Amino acid sequence: MRLVTYSWLAVVLALACAAIGWLGLAGWMAAVVLLASVAMHVAGNAIGTRLRETTDRDLGLRRGIPPGQPSLPIPVPTHLERRSSLGRLVPVSTGIGATCGGTAGTLSLLWLTGSSPAGAVLGGVSSALIGGLLGFLLASFVEIVRTSLRESLAAERLSNPEMNPLPAPMRRQRSRFPWP
Repeated sequence: MRLVTYSWLAVVLALACAAIGWLGLAGWMAAVVLLASVAMHVAGNAIGTRLRETTDRDLGLRRGIPPGQPSLPIPVPTHLERRSSLGRLVPVSTGIGATCGGTAGTLSLLWLTGSSPAGAVLGGVSSALIGGLLGFLLASFVEIVRTSLRESLAAERLSNPEMNPLPAPMRRQRSRFPWP
């Protein structure tokens, strides 16, 4: 390495030591994480831009595919591709998670640690937020898995008639009337 590089390294090291003395070790680590995330973001954008610019856009012509060839039909968007509500399960489970988390946090702070009532209420609110977040995440995951399984099973039944559980004569025929 050149002398300039060593000089810059010494300057950065001196600034790091001064920052540890000024911010403390936790503040210095937070600053490093923030700077590293910004640097990774900039590097990712630079790499993505370079890859996009160097992409071979005439790959179809090189493979002998004529430019006038029709493209594939546009598929019908699935339920997960459309913007829709997650259903009633999500707000209910978020509320249940928040209630359980807040109650458990408040009671454990009062009984197990002997904290003041104000500290227990503040800890209970914090526990309620975490419980509500966990309830939301769990309910969202269950709803998305349920929807994707329902769609995949329906698509498989449509593509494979032998997958229907009932024999053909026992299957109920769709009526053209709205009532059963």
